[in-house]
Amino acid sequence: MRPETLFVHAGAEPDAQTGALAPPLHLATTFAHGPAGERRAGYEYIREGNPTQDRFETALAALEGGDAALAFASGMAAITALLDALPPGAHLLYPQDCYAGLRVLATEFLPQRGVVATAVDVTDPEAVRAALTPQTHCLWLETPSNPRLRVCDIAALAALAHAHGALVACDNTFATPLLQQPLALGADVVMHSTTKYFGGHSDVLGGALVFARRDELHAAIAHRRHITGSVMSPFNAWLTLRGLRSLPARMAWHCANARRVAEFLAAQPKIERVNWPGLAADPGHAVATRQMRDFGAMLSIELRDGRDAALDFASRLKVFTNATSLGGCESLVEHRASVEGSQPVSPQNLLRLSIGLEHADDLIADLAQALA
Repeated sequence: MRPETLFVHAGAEPDAQTGALAPPLHLATTFAHGPAGERRAGYEYIREGNPTQDRFETALAALEGGDAALAFASGMAAITALLDALPPGAHLLYPQDCYAGLRVLATEFLPQRGVVATAVDVTDPEAVRAALTPQTHCLWLETPSNPRLRVCDIAALAALAHAHGALVACDNTFATPLLQQPLALGADVVMHSTTKYFGGHSDVLGGALVFARRDELHAAIAHRRHITGSVMSPFNAWLTLRGLRSLPARMAWHCANARRVAEFLAAQPKIERVNWPGLAADPGHAVATRQMRDFGAMLSIELRDGRDAALDFASRLKVFTNATSLGGCESLVEHRASVEGSQPVSPQNLLRLSIGLEHADDLIADLAQALA
């Protein structure tokens, strides 16, 4: 079955009791059971599982080509659940260019548990090879990365990590399984901030892990989620499940708009660099062409005249909204260094753009007037 068809039908089976085409929403927090805890329909309490979440997880596993999935309250909850499963003394490798929340976990929280984390240039397999140690339990990948859209070779890095006995996890939020399937390239676990493209309308928070195998790691993280309570609400699972059905159409328009915007910006003298793997001159273009079906709708730009020029440009935009997050219908711009906390890593002249579903001509006209 082709991806476009799978997205429409995954988790969307007609309701067995009523025949309704829209999936039912079960809001119950608790379920009737027998006097000795006998489960009548497989459920006991919402923290352990609920029918709407189960339907959503089944759909996620099918879309990523995995054996099982777990939904979480947020993308950060999903990342934390996986990294908290690393034992004390473990070594984590993570990308130099990555989501700021992951960097904070790696530098502030994991050391408190005795986990050593090292940032590495994952676009360079030899650098990764040199950084692997006998204690390396996990190689974390993020491709395309946030916010510089760097692309790493998932298959090559998975082979390296597995040769050292390390787990490979990949953040697939920017690409979605519609454009890239890390499990098919050798990753063991895929992470999504489902808040973004899966939800698609900037109104629902969530995260997920998809596992290549329903193994001990999956069981351990499911148990951790049950006890710590970082579950996705049924309503959020229902909204995100609804978002899946329109993602192929939305993503096609997102990507087409992004190409036109990236090509326009690449020709502007005031723009020093456009980071988007769909451009032939981008360092990650060749790898992205091999492992992605399209190049996504996230890009970043670096202005020649530094931070002040970047902020001035962002302040002049009218169709683009200055806001965090991504993947919604509306186009957003964000000065990443300003929102990364007291120790920003992103270049001060960098703006991240989430290209939405407006007409490309209107987006380009807005960018043109702001540059002028």
